[in-house]
Amino acid sequence: MKTRGATPADPRDSGLAKHLQVGFRTRWRPLIEWYCRNDLCALAALHGTDKWGRHRYAPHYQRHLAHLKHRPINLFEIGVGGHQSPTKGGKSLRMWKSYFPRASIFGLDLYDKSRLQEPRIRIFQGSQADPELLREVAAQIGRLDVIIDDGSHINEHVITSFKTLFPLLAPDGIYVIEDLQTSYWPSFGGDPTPGNGITSIEMIKNLVDGLNWEENSGRAEQPFDQTITGIALYHNLAFIQKGDNTEGGSIPPHLALDGA
Repeated sequence: MKTRGATPADPRDSGLAKHLQVGFRTRWRPLIEWYCRNDLCALAALHGTDKWGRHRYAPHYQRHLAHLKHRPINLFEIGVGGHQSPTKGGKSLRMWKSYFPRASIFGLDLYDKSRLQEPRIRIFQGSQADPELLREVAAQIGRLDVIIDDGSHINEHVITSFKTLFPLLAPDGIYVIEDLQTSYWPSFGGDPTPGNGITSIEMIKNLVDGLNWEENSGRAEQPFDQTITGIALYHNLAFIQKGDNTEGGSIPPHLALDGA
């Protein structure tokens, strides 16, 4: 839902984005941020995150997360940005802080980003490929309402993070994986061959099959079949909804007494 009078920053209009960012660094920052508070595309442009511009993720995030906007959620994002610099990065963390006024925002990065911390933003250091560390971080955060993987994008890391953290996600939580294009890039451990079984997108395809596990008698039991209720896929982006997926299977038409 758009704020009255607010216009999302169009990535094709680089001049608009630059004007917003320049104004955001001035004394007008509180007013601009308040004016754009309900428009995630505008907030992404203000903070300079590539979730709107280089990528078109922001509208999808708003569609799937808007119902959480005024709740005291914990949002955990893997990947802070800024590479090895201790003072660069954190753009999306600040965007989330602006959009969710009651949320606690947490980040994880391979490099030390502690200097980017501020009220309601806490950053941990470590590898997303380390299950023990991920569990330790999750324990310190507490309830995990939203998890976003915008980390290394290496397929093995993405899969390890999901298998470790999804069981720790809140019962009605949302798990997001960005930049799925690396599933097809060998330099990230990807493989364009369908059915390769080793990439992030192949993992998600299997999760899609798991949504209908009750009707698939030939499917071997999988760890997440009963705890995923929905998957939304967009260009290089996936939203995975956690919940109780045991609503009961449908009866095949040839066995049904009444097909109505």
